[in-house]
Amino acid sequence: MSSSPLLNASIDIGICTFRRPELRETLMSLFALVIPAGAGIRLIVADNDAQPSAKLLVDELRGLSPHEITYVHCPKGNISIARNACLAESTGDFLAFIDDDEAASPGWLFELYTAARDTGADAVLGPVRAIYDSKSPEWMRAGDFHSTMPVWVRGEIITGYTCNVLLDMHSPHIASRRFDLALGQSGGEDTQFFTAMTEAGGRIAFASGALLEEPVPAKRASLEWLAKRRFRSGQTHGRLVAEKHPGAGRLPQAGLAVSKFAFCSLCSLATAFSAVRRNRYALRAALHAGAVSGIFGVREIRQYGMVEAS
Repeated sequence: MSSSPLLNASIDIGICTFRRPELRETLMSLFALVIPAGAGIRLIVADNDAQPSAKLLVDELRGLSPHEITYVHCPKGNISIARNACLAESTGDFLAFIDDDEAASPGWLFELYTAARDTGADAVLGPVRAIYDSKSPEWMRAGDFHSTMPVWVRGEIITGYTCNVLLDMHSPHIASRRFDLALGQSGGEDTQFFTAMTEAGGRIAFASGALLEEPVPAKRASLEWLAKRRFRSGQTHGRLVAEKHPGAGRLPQAGLAVSKFAFCSLCSLATAFSAVRRNRYALRAALHAGAVSGIFGVREIRQYGMVEAS
């Protein structure tokens, strides 16, 4: 159970950024937030570029912001370093994370905060709704393959994500925890962070009204990009499984992942007439293939930093 003071709380909002012009829209959306009664808000912009490329924009927008803005330059091209900079810089009772290409609904923070107050959870997740343009494939728009929601296992959320979350900074399961630097260019650092948190006894809640929106750029609106992302997610899951089942103990887990890969591949072929179902099964197959890769220690593919920028 959380021990945080929930009256007159201070809330920091961390925005990790790397050469994203969309950062302007993200910050502008935060200026229009409905603020929980008595709460104090501060924004922390962690610039992960080698050059302080976001500083000029932050300085420009300070005059428009109703909140204090702290700029932190952490020039390593590693998202874990930027996330850890937000954790280190935060002095609030809570720390929320939002991505630098997302826009917050006015009630976003209020909904996260209310859920934290009502549930006492160590972390609260919200949904991220993908916004497709007319050039995105019809099957992609129909199947909504880019939106983000938590996954429940036996009625509980056992891992999370950093694209829409509020952390209780007084929680013993959060206070000294950091993101894995080794995963800062491949991704999966958030999965590892939240999985370790729940395994240590932490609890994650969900605030359905804490909505963020994220436009899907052309470079992400492809089956290839989605498959790489699912494969990398599978690699992270496989690595976590291998840590729990060292040595020969990983073989049954690998066999299970192989069987799931085969099943999803066959289902993808069987549903070839339906693009949404076919591609959904194909992406699940990519996830399980990644899990096999991760179980056997294959290095995770890189998707962020300079790879993402290029």
